[in-house]
Amino acid sequence: MEDPEIPWLEVALPGPSELAESLVDLGVPHEDMAQLLSLAGELNRSEESRALLGKAVRGLLWQRTGAPDEGTGLPEFPRAAGAMGRCFAVFVFAAALPHTRVRHRERGIPDDVSRRTLVDLGRNLAVHRRRFGTTGLLVPWWPTRHFRGELYQLGRLQFERRRLGERMGAAVAGAGPGDPCLSVHIPDFLGPLTPRACDESIARAREFFARHYPEEPVRVAVCHSWLLDRQLKRYLPAESNIVRFQERFDIVRTSSQPEDDTPVAFVFGGTETPRDLLPRRTGVQRAVLGHLDAGGHWYLGHGWFPLPV
Repeated sequence: MEDPEIPWLEVALPGPSELAESLVDLGVPHEDMAQLLSLAGELNRSEESRALLGKAVRGLLWQRTGAPDEGTGLPEFPRAAGAMGRCFAVFVFAAALPHTRVRHRERGIPDDVSRRTLVDLGRNLAVHRRRFGTTGLLVPWWPTRHFRGELYQLGRLQFERRRLGERMGAAVAGAGPGDPCLSVHIPDFLGPLTPRACDESIARAREFFARHYPEEPVRVAVCHSWLLDRQLKRYLPAESNIVRFQERFDIVRTSSQPEDDTPVAFVFGGTETPRDLLPRRTGVQRAVLGHLDAGGHWYLGHGWFPLPV
């Protein structure tokens, strides 16, 4: 059912030249442009596809309160859908772009923060091409957080508006389950995760969310990542960027199920290449593969640190 408060909303892809400009604004790699523009023409010629696009944009932007993990508004496509299935979400985000920009302006979000946040769509297309050699989104639901105003890029790190869950909330000092928090994410293709870059991002985040979301006073940041697996300290020097990043957090628990493919995908760009053919040039590459070679497993660590008001 459509939101009764927005019966006036017309959702449509812009024309070819305007769409090309929007895709450039979203950081879409140049090698993906031709196929996306061709698919957009195919989509616009189908009344059923246009209707599905409108429904998806409304689901993305309005038919949800903003709480994480309550659906994305995006349709699921079978593998047989091919390129259109891999790329349909890109058109949803392109059609949602002007509405997201309005929301950002209403919040007073600076234009540079808005732009650098939304170009993560292009980064995700680049990840797909690096891994599979084709145009598409590996995790189509991920950019929904950016377009809903849940996640912002502030320097080297991304910060997502969340609420503490039961286990993390019980472990955090000075907060509890359901309290606002910022979930820290580490995007790809942005260079080393240096302590200075992280310090600057965290300082920006503290000021940014206090200014633009004052109704959500945040006192804690959390992270759920393989980078917080304490086993990394066995292999990496104390002065390494990853160890320095890990030491920011009070790591309260480790997931019980192995996540061996996660570090392999992030460090090497995918999991399709046999491990014995992967390079071992850097300390992180040697750590990830050497631990697996020895019969070990990697796990997600869950940690937090305070964000004083």
